[in-house]
Amino acid sequence: MVLAGALAAGLSACAPDPATEAYLNGDQNAYTTDDFRVVEIPADKRGETVEFGGTTETGEAFSSTDALGEVVVVNFWYATCGPCRVEAKDLEAVWQQHRADGVVFMGVNIYDQADTAKAFAQKYGVTYPSLIDADTGEAKLAFAKVAPIQAPPTTLVLDRQGRVAARIIGPIDGTSILSTLIKDVLKETA
Repeated sequence: MVLAGALAAGLSACAPDPATEAYLNGDQNAYTTDDFRVVEIPADKRGETVEFGGTTETGEAFSSTDALGEVVVVNFWYATCGPCRVEAKDLEAVWQQHRADGVVFMGVNIYDQADTAKAFAQKYGVTYPSLIDADTGEAKLAFAKVAPIQAPPTTLVLDRQGRVAARIIGPIDGTSILSTLIKDVLKETA
């Protein structure tokens, strides 16, 4: 037990904490807990449009340019990631809640091949698609300038212009925070 606590403390000390830093600098829309960090980025502070794409686990092509004008949720994950397994049902619930709002959900599997991703989706009831990014890393690289993906799971909410509007580092821990972030971006004018 002591070893686990020391290991957790050591690992968390290595990770940068942008949410805490933002909060200390007066950003009231930055939240942090021991398990995850949430940062909401004001529209006038967002970076450039992120263009990403690839092939899903079912072999279909996807390009973010086809989703411009929609709010897009991007979740970086892989099948043996424990926190990714834990958050799967909550991500699916938020997807089902906002599907009728025109919100696009896209997973990005950073380690597995299509068969593993499909097995994960079946086991955990995930119905939105995932890009298979293990061989190329192109989707992950596309976000490197504006929202580097340090460790999965990481979930991003993109505004209608394809800019990162919010970031959750770690599992989403229920549906409330992600749903609220999506609603906030949906309220913005195009």
